[in-house]
Amino acid sequence: MSEVLMKTAGIHHITCFVKNAQRNVDFYTGVLGLRLVKKTINFDAPEVYHLYFGNEKGSPGTIITFFPYEFSSKGHIGGGQVGTTTYVVPIGAMGFWKSRLAAFHISYTESTRFSESYIQFLDYDGLQLEIVEREGGALNTWSHGDIPADKAIKGFGGAVLYSTASDKTMLTLEEILGLEKVGKDNGFIRFRAEGDLGNLIDVNEESMDWGTPGAGTVHHIAWRAKDWEEHEAWRGHVADNGYHSTPIIDRQYFHAIYFREHGGILFEIATDPPGFANDEPEEHLGEKLMLPSWFEDSRDEIERNLPPIEVQAKGRV
Repeated sequence: MSEVLMKTAGIHHITCFVKNAQRNVDFYTGVLGLRLVKKTINFDAPEVYHLYFGNEKGSPGTIITFFPYEFSSKGHIGGGQVGTTTYVVPIGAMGFWKSRLAAFHISYTESTRFSESYIQFLDYDGLQLEIVEREGGALNTWSHGDIPADKAIKGFGGAVLYSTASDKTMLTLEEILGLEKVGKDNGFIRFRAEGDLGNLIDVNEESMDWGTPGAGTVHHIAWRAKDWEEHEAWRGHVADNGYHSTPIIDRQYFHAIYFREHGGILFEIATDPPGFANDEPEEHLGEKLMLPSWFEDSRDEIERNLPPIEVQAKGRV
């Protein structure tokens, strides 16, 4: 592999499969208090929503996205996937989140990793989530329900990667993405990126068996490129190191390339610009179904085939 010349700031977004669109909205807005920043479609399957949740602007490092498809089969979390998505909250907010999860009858466990305390729980489809307190990252100023800014989720703390070939995944993190290995604890190796959100990545030390894609699993994890020029350089960098990358794809709110690292996890590199105010005002993000121009002539048919969804003031129990 070539000498590392590039470093990602961390996670741009994480994309997952779920079943029911309304329950997905209920959980991530009503329970977790995130903002629905974009309501669009899967460009490859326009009968399926693509829903994006994040902070008030949908900033890189805060965005979790979903393909909700009622008829999808249940997946199995395992190797070749993101195993756990980590959310970060301000120092002193953990008690609030324990009480909030209990109020929604969401069971959680507590654990310690790298001298940090976590609460771990599942969303309505079985995705593995956890919350940790950290100082880094700006407060989320989006106010939803009864979650104050000093308790609100700031964005991603990072993720736990489940690799089928852990040594190879860790090499990719270091030598392709430019993360720094910073520690080992209880069967996990930790890596750090340069950003202040989505910057701490833990990888299983021992390789694990393959998971099965489907509802309740992560489809891919995306890493940040700061601009168009750097994104072009990332594609060359990935190819120069022996990985097959897709062409650059315009996803309307970012440009993307994809490649599968040798531990089986689908990686994307996505640009920070142009962002989610690219096609609607920031104050109205997520309110209207947004379609790329080539689908506008089919809007009526697309809207008829999608289930209605609504952001509630609070999540449904």
